[in-house]
Amino acid sequence: MRPERLIEPVEARVAALNEALGDAPAETVLGHALQEFGPRIALVSSFGADSVVLLHLLSRIAPDAPVLFLDTEMLFPATIAYQKDVARHLGLTGVRRIRPDRSALFEAAPDGDLHLRDADLCCQLRKTEPLEAALRDFGAWITGRKRHQTPERASLGTFDADAAGRIRVNPLARWSREEVAAHIDRHALPRHPLVADGYLSIGCAPCTTRVAPDEDARAGRWRGTGKTECGIHLKNGRYVRAGESR
Repeated sequence: MRPERLIEPVEARVAALNEALGDAPAETVLGHALQEFGPRIALVSSFGADSVVLLHLLSRIAPDAPVLFLDTEMLFPATIAYQKDVARHLGLTGVRRIRPDRSALFEAAPDGDLHLRDADLCCQLRKTEPLEAALRDFGAWITGRKRHQTPERASLGTFDADAAGRIRVNPLARWSREEVAAHIDRHALPRHPLVADGYLSIGCAPCTTRVAPDEDARAGRWRGTGKTECGIHLKNGRYVRAGESR
């Protein structure tokens, strides 16, 4: 069977879900996804600047659902503390801390400086590959991606599919920055402590800077590199690491 035939049912399912729920409220989308996929779905969270909104919605529907927390082992100490505080505050009992393969990291950069030499490969080893391994037990996953965040996400659907054919659910795809902030304020949700210090999009400590008042919220991520996303590059149906071509 040709590879493209394997993708067709997933694409059709994504289209049907977007047709039925593409404009539905975030909590409706989330509730439907949790019901449809049951134990085969997980929420993936960085516990970053505005992650608490989606985590709060989850806590009201299924506080015991799996939450995959990607600990790259280069996060701010404040993020590690915040993850514990948020999970306790919201009563989330299914948080799983996902870490990178240290032997792979050492092989690529024994001096621990990979983020300085090849940020794409660093992201792949610390985030994308550990996430892919963690998701092998799941058929769908929930993300906090939003259209306003980057040009690449401007046409993001409420549902899409990843390269492995899993359904991705993006309940907050249509939310604006103002809606996110209003939800946090309305429900008195705990803010990441670094937000007050000018960090409006929070990733790994060496690759995240403060953001000026007139800058985009994600301007502090991989500043000066032109990089806007972490993860694996997909070309011609295969995963390609930074610097590799086919």
